[in-house]
Amino acid sequence: WALSVSCRVDHERIRAVGPDRAASEWLLRCGALVRYQGSPKWQQDYNGLPTGPLGKYRIEAINATDSCIMYRGFDYLDGLEHVTDIKLEKCMYIQDQCLQRLSETSNLQKSLQQLKIISCGNVTDKGILALHKLTNLEYLYLSDLPGIREKETTFRVLQEALPKLELELDLE
Repeated sequence: WALSVSCRVDHERIRAVGPDRAASEWLLRCGALVRYQGSPKWQQDYNGLPTGPLGKYRIEAINATDSCIMYRGFDYLDGLEHVTDIKLEKCMYIQDQCLQRLSETSNLQKSLQQLKIISCGNVTDKGILALHKLTNLEYLYLSDLPGIREKETTFRVLQEALPKLELELDLE
């Protein structure tokens, strides 16, 4: 049940409640956490989502640790304009296509400053290289990614594309 719900992007819902609320619902249903602008607290309870005027709660950070987010739901991220920080850890459905999609999302190209990708077994060099479109990325942390084979080349290319990027690696 949860999978069928979280796979289909409900564009009506996005229009009805706004991109941040719709994305929050999708992310929490998938087991991820969200943090809103101006709040130190991570939101994890779907039923505890704050209500308020449209656009009042803007997602600033996403922690997708152990969540089942997958490519099909990434349309929910398109309308988010304030996300500065994303953590993808132990996400078994995250693969290169997802990272490519992430880096082609124009709002994220503007807002995203920090990205952590940890223990996502389906991510390869191709996915990491795709991140070069995230032009405002300041910090990228990569750890436990067995799919990355051409470390030196991949990181050199990324570093050349994003000269101000701080790249932190914890890879075998």
